Amino acid sequence: LPPPVFRYFTRVLPEGKHLIGKVVMHQSGMLRTTPKSGKWLSFDAQETVVPAARGFVWNARIKLPLGVHVRVLDSSIAGIGSGRLSLLSVLPLAAEKGTPELNAGALYRYLAEAVWCPTALLPQSGVKWTAIDNHSALATLCVNDLCVSLEFRFTDTGEVSSIYTPGRFARIGGEYRQLPWEGHFDDYRVMSGVRFPAYGEVGWYVDERLEIVWKGEIQNIQYDVFFGPLKK
Repeated sequence: LPPPVFRYFTRVLPEGKHLIGKVVMHQSGMLRTTPKSGKWLSFDAQETVVPAARGFVWNARIKLPLGVHVRVLDSSIAGIGSGRLSLLSVLPLAAEKGTPELNAGALYRYLAEAVWCPTALLPQSGVKWTAIDNHSALATLCVNDLCVSLEFRFTDTGEVSSIYTPGRFARIGGEYRQLPWEGHFDDYRVMSGVRFPAYGEVGWYVDERLEIVWKGEIQNIQYDVFFGPLKK
């Protein structure tokens, strides 16, 4: 492993533990639907991450005026992305599954959000690490024929401070565009011996300016089903 990655695993994973089988977390925060939108919407969400399936399910309730809400159900399972949008959790508004752009975007998200499930970033979980410098390294994950890579940046103490890719698909104006994508993590805490960031935010670079579109806090997190030997 590159030195900053080894420091990261030593920092966030307890000695003597095994692979994390499942993570369930509750989030709350704010999001906006496009990088240039001036309107922020509040959300509450439950996210489940299952590393063995290279998968996550994000079930969010986004609040709108007059007591109305929109339900968003995003997922990525074994490299297949899916997204569903419904009004009041009942009336379908939009749905998409399995397109190349959605599959790639969802796998990028899975890799970035693995900071909340650190054993998903281990080589034995399928991630290949390539050294960049003493404070950054490139993580590559391949599922079937789909491969994505993210630059992880680390603090002096070994925690992930940010992630970056020069090209993740964003759906803007009804079509997909590849834009630079960046995320930041902070406020590290410990649960079940695992150190994780309680705060995260992500955004797109538009006209060379980072536009944050999602920012959230982890209200609670549960690590379940440790299994198999842990190899750092």
